[in-house]
Amino acid sequence: MPQEFVGDYAHRTDMVWPVSIPEELRAKATAVIGNFPPSEAAQFPRLEWLQTFSAGVDAYLKEGVLPRGTMVTNASGAYGQSVSEHMFALMWALMKNINQYAANQREHRWHDQGSVLSPEGGIALVIGAGDIGSHFAQLAQGIGMRTFGVRRHADVPAKGIEKMYGFERLDALLPLADVVALAVPRSPQTHHLLNAERLARLKETAIVINAGRGDAIDPDALAEALHEGRIHGAGLDVTEPEPLPESSPLWDEPRCLITPHVAGGNHLEKTSEQIIRIAQTNVSRYARHQELINLARK
Repeated sequence: MPQEFVGDYAHRTDMVWPVSIPEELRAKATAVIGNFPPSEAAQFPRLEWLQTFSAGVDAYLKEGVLPRGTMVTNASGAYGQSVSEHMFALMWALMKNINQYAANQREHRWHDQGSVLSPEGGIALVIGAGDIGSHFAQLAQGIGMRTFGVRRHADVPAKGIEKMYGFERLDALLPLADVVALAVPRSPQTHHLLNAERLARLKETAIVINAGRGDAIDPDALAEALHEGRIHGAGLDVTEPEPLPESSPLWDEPRCLITPHVAGGNHLEKTSEQIIRIAQTNVSRYARHQELINLARK
């Protein structure tokens, strides 16, 4: 067993997932359950293992942040239902102009916003067919959509995905999509994956949904495509940068629906239960010197 195993989960309704660790334990702690600020990592010189409550661990994996050899495990697999349902809600709202009617309500304005879209018979292109993408695809199939997936390893199937493709097929698939759902991790390969050129390949009735990493979409190119009416709408739970600056033109686009990175977190009770289950499993494995699950770095 480690000399000091610490972590005090505090219930929050945001994405911080803080852990409260007494200062006197930090120098001795070899295992931490929870998310401490990466800037405080130097206070844990004996750390062997970090189990985060978040799925994203990018900040902890940067060179020099954690002691060399520190194992990092995340809560990947806990967020599929919560994030995919949020993406699904964004899609429906944009298809039925609900966000525009909400704006009309604030202004006490009784006005028909015009034609709407239906997902039935359409194609959902899911870019990033992991836990979240697979959950979204299953929801899409349930309302009569066809589902094409794009992932790095096209030979690995995912539940809810009818056909899987590699990223080399992305340009050919974009013109077919009625909904483009992004749930990709941050990497050099996914930075501005949807740029001006690729946005131009989409049909005018296409909707883009992003709940993975904000930098997967070029925000300037997206704002221009929306302003010129070259796509029907965009639903963003993640942006580049975050928070989205007040000066961003995306705020003022009537067909852009923005939420402040709230699709995950602990907003859904089931998510918290799954995160705790993952952490408990790894505590048991760590105590028995077994390989941990959800390893982001060994």
